[in-house]
Order: sequence, then structure tokens, then C-alpha cells
Amino acid sequence: MWIGWIEFDLLLGDVHSLKQKRSVLRPLIAELSRRTEVAVAEVGEHDLHRRAVIGIAVVASGSSHVRDVLDRAERLVADHPEFTLLSAHRGLHSSED
Repeated sequence: MWIGWIEFDLLLGDVHSLKQKRSVLRPLIAELSRRTEVAVAEVGEHDLHRRAVIGIAVVASGSSHVRDVLDRAERLVADHPEFTLLSAHRGLHSSED
């Protein structure tokens, strides 16, 4: 079993409140979940209205599938004009580790 994760540090565009932040992040989180079939959540920078940290986790039988899913998720986030992707950190672990 392989477990992979990626964490995106995002700078949000024209957002002036936490309510606007939620309205911008909610569609992104839903799209990531739907298009990549991963577990996804906002995992950091909850109190800042122009910053967000989104975490994604995936479990699969092969490491190549995990890498493919994480790559697809990263491309999807990077292609959104509402956000600037500041960084992406990822990890990959086997149940044998």
C-alpha cells in the first residue's frame, strides 16, 4: 500500500474577507475531490483571508498511481487563475516503511 500527500500554499487573489475566502476555496476543494478522487481539506492559514494551505491525501496499491494523481492535482491547482501557487510539498510512503 502506498500513501501520498501534497500540501499547497496558496496566495488568493481579490479576497477581502474570510467569507470570500471560503467562497473561493469551496469550489476548488470540490473540484479536486471530484476530478482526482482524493481526500482534500483546508489545513492551514485559517485566519488569513488571502492565504490558504490545502492538503491532499491518496492511497493506492502502486506508487506510480499515487504520483500520477498528485501530479494531476498539482496541475489543476496551478491552472486556476484565482490563486498563485507559492509552493507544493509532497510525500510518499509505503506501508513497508
